[in-house]
Amino acid sequence: MIRHVVLFQLVSDDPETRTAQVAEARQRLKALVGVVPGLVRMDVREDVLGGGNFDFAVDADFDDLESLNGYTVHPEHVKAAEFIGTIRSEHRAAIDFEL
Repeated sequence: MIRHVVLFQLVSDDPETRTAQVAEARQRLKALVGVVPGLVRMDVREDVLGGGNFDFAVDADFDDLESLNGYTVHPEHVKAAEFIGTIRSEHRAAIDFEL
């Protein structure tokens, strides 16, 4: 099992816009479970304290590295990533590790 964690910083400073954008990202990404082979869990969470380095996190579990690699190029993930690309800054961090 592989855990994939990505942290994003949003461009917008408006709290309502930010909340709506994270909700949209959450909906798009969670919809990938059952669509992307090997993606077994997806969660998207917003920073509760604010003012930190990152605004929201994507936390996903995959059966194996092959599944994670397939996810990155899967057409439905690409669509979700394109949306996230419109709301995030270039400031991003990611880590993948075995469970």
